Amino acid sequence: MTMASDEACEEKQEVPNESKSSEAAVDYTSPEALVSGRVRLKNSRKRYPLVKYQDLPSHLKGNEFILDHYRCDWPLRETVLSLFSVHNETLNIWTHLVGFLIFVGLAFYTAILLPKLIELSALPSLTRFEEFILKKERDSASALLPPESPITRWPFYVFLGGAMCCLLFSSTYHLLNCHTRRLHDVLHRLDHAGIAVLIAASFFPPIYYSFLCYPGLRNMYLGGITTISLSTIVFSSLESFRSHEFRKYRALLFFCTGASGIIPGAHRIVLYWNEPLAFQCLWYEVAMGVLYGLGALLYAARVPERLKPGRFDIVGHSHQIFHILVVLAALAHYKAGLLDMQWRESHGCPT
Repeated sequence: MTMASDEACEEKQEVPNESKSSEAAVDYTSPEALVSGRVRLKNSRKRYPLVKYQDLPSHLKGNEFILDHYRCDWPLRETVLSLFSVHNETLNIWTHLVGFLIFVGLAFYTAILLPKLIELSALPSLTRFEEFILKKERDSASALLPPESPITRWPFYVFLGGAMCCLLFSSTYHLLNCHTRRLHDVLHRLDHAGIAVLIAASFFPPIYYSFLCYPGLRNMYLGGITTISLSTIVFSSLESFRSHEFRKYRALLFFCTGASGIIPGAHRIVLYWNEPLAFQCLWYEVAMGVLYGLGALLYAARVPERLKPGRFDIVGHSHQIFHILVVLAALAHYKAGLLDMQWRESHGCPT
């Protein structure tokens, strides 16, 4: 980093110029003096200004079309508190932080509330109460038989965990990346790893439930996508590959990792061509793919800030749009996963 960059990242603190005679004339025991003293103490705290793109160190120069409002070499306390201030990372932080909280709520809903709602929906209405009693009598003979095990839900929780990891890693990176170069690099690797984890975790519900009756195919596809995602994590953690010059190639790598799901998706269509219920989640999966693909395209092209540099520094640049599309795509996949579980619970494997 140049000397000019260092000076821009440091604060130019103002020192109050007060004469001794004026200090002597002040009654420091008065309420006004106490309040004034607090104000002077508050104002004397060191403030860290936002800087322009050309004054940044190389590791923070990621998008030359965002010209201003950068944080640079801030202490950890001020960096954390910048969560509540306005700069060009504010919406990057909050879009995925809010997304993380949404998925925490969905995990709670899926694990605790959803089973209870399903049980309530299975209760008979009063108009069918007599038929319900008769059915219970008919089924009493089978009461000694072990009940059928409900469909396992761990693949769905894998997806929820992957989504939460991705969103939390991302918001943490965008919040703390201006502190030190070392912390920036560690969090940058976690940010990329979170993307690969989300991609891999997203495959678990559709593959597991689609090929539940075909253990060999199920294990092959899950093992394949896990291997591809682990390779993506290793590849994207390389120093050269994390550089800003490789932005397009990173987007292409993650896109290809996600596109590998076309193979098991096509296989599912062949297996269940005559079962319409197996495709009730199809449009949600299509929406997920479109949203992820559009986000990757905007991220790589850096649109719209490329068209009007400086106009979208605070609101509306491509990374913020990418974050929003990722959250929407994950929500679409959540709905698709619920439909997959519902389908598999109502249609077991042929005996």
